[in-house]
Amino acid sequence: MPSTTFSGSLTSPKVDVFVDMGNPLLNRTVDGFLKIGAVGASKVAAEETYHSIRRGSVSKHKLEQTLKKMCKEGAYWGTVAGVYVGMEYGVERIRGTRDWKNALIGGTLTGALISAATKNNRDKIVVDAIAAGAIATAAEFLSYLT
Repeated sequence: MPSTTFSGSLTSPKVDVFVDMGNPLLNRTVDGFLKIGAVGASKVAAEETYHSIRRGSVSKHKLEQTLKKMCKEGAYWGTVAGVYVGMEYGVERIRGTRDWKNALIGGTLTGALISAATKNNRDKIVVDAIAAGAIATAAEFLSYLT
């Protein structure tokens, strides 16, 4: 039976944007906002491109809707990321150490804050806080593997 193998490496361009706000907390928060906001906007662009291809047409109205949706999604995810990065950095400064517990506490606080801001009930806020803390901690552990 014939077999094939794939060999090589995959690299991607690295784009770093740095905005100096004069404060490490603000610098990290803005950086998180910009990077994850761009990811959120890109997600919408990819989805809408797929839907346009399926429809077989693009209209000016649909393009305007897509751009608005990209801005909204980018701003939402950028805000969540900015709050998380700021919380994690604040916890790091308060605790005086850099470890996975900062991700856990920062994620939990961010999940609770974002959930409360969307006027969820108490049970939903607790569930969102636990989920965000677990996701942030898992992401921190995964970053140690790379």
